[in-house]
Amino acid sequence: MALKALIFDVDGTLAETERDGHRIAFNQAFAKTGLIWNWSVELYGELLEVPGGKERIRFYLDQYKPEFKPDRNIDEFITTLHHLKNQYYHDLLASGIIPLRPGVKRLIEAAKTAGLRLAIATTSALPNVMALLEKTLHPDWFEIIAAGDIVPAKKPAPDIYNYVLQKLDLPPENCLVFEDSHQGLQAATKAGLKTIITVNDYTQHQDFSDAVLVVNHLGEVDKPLTCISGKLEGVNYLDIPQLQTL
Repeated sequence: MALKALIFDVDGTLAETERDGHRIAFNQAFAKTGLIWNWSVELYGELLEVPGGKERIRFYLDQYKPEFKPDRNIDEFITTLHHLKNQYYHDLLASGIIPLRPGVKRLIEAAKTAGLRLAIATTSALPNVMALLEKTLHPDWFEIIAAGDIVPAKKPAPDIYNYVLQKLDLPPENCLVFEDSHQGLQAATKAGLKTIITVNDYTQHQDFSDAVLVVNHLGEVDKPLTCISGKLEGVNYLDIPQLQTL
């Protein structure tokens, strides 16, 4: 079937927002509220197994700080802390220190020119997604921006992808997904979607056997990609004809 739409995850896929954005913002929020907590690069890699920022804080409290007693209701404490973290995250994005990953803008611009429909499917909060898109791309290029708690269950559940497919009114055979994690791949696969994985430092050793292609990034003319898994020979960067073949 013909390729009609590309669906993108955000954190770790469009940009290295996890390590260089969310993690730093969490630590800034901790310091601001007088909490002597620090999420190192290594620890944050473990916490990423839990999808969702508020869920990540709750997991950290349960597993690493069981003795901690907040000065208010635990749900209120987590919500307030997460809101503060998001403020710091937006500041980081506004500073421009978190660029898009190689090939992302080039491929999205090519897809737009080719008449492909574009969508976002992420568990990140909508304001965080918009902050990144407004700084690096054009939000209005994306027909559907599905984010945060818009569906009952987060990845690896397929809910967010089923939602996007319903809004696009397309069968999964007409779409390709771009993800960076095993959880994201599971969610897309359960929705019947083919997935291209662009690994990062946090996800490079995860199981991507269900992906149609695994690369280190999407590639640029002057920054060739490395194909980790899948059929891709003599190619420096992914373009629309290659996606149509996949």
